Amino acid sequence: MIILGLIIGLVSGAAQTWMLTKFTKAATNGEFGKRTIIFGLCQFLLPLAVLLCCAFLISETLIWAAVGMVVILVGFSLVRFLTSKKA
Repeated sequence: MIILGLIIGLVSGAAQTWMLTKFTKAATNGEFGKRTIIFGLCQFLLPLAVLLCCAFLISETLIWAAVGMVVILVGFSLVRFLTSKKA
């Protein structure tokens, strides 16, 4: 069950990171259309939905799903930050 929770967390964390990237790029460019709002809402609601499903359906995976989400979010954000810096 540990591996299942970690996989769920890694996949949902990657999806959340992708949506967060799309949202922040659009928001910093001043594009506040329907698509931007949908990305913002989905980025906020995805972890809630995933963690609630893990809590109610397979409660043993909850902590590992949360760990997987955090690892991907922090890791991708750090890599994206370091690659965007121009030396």
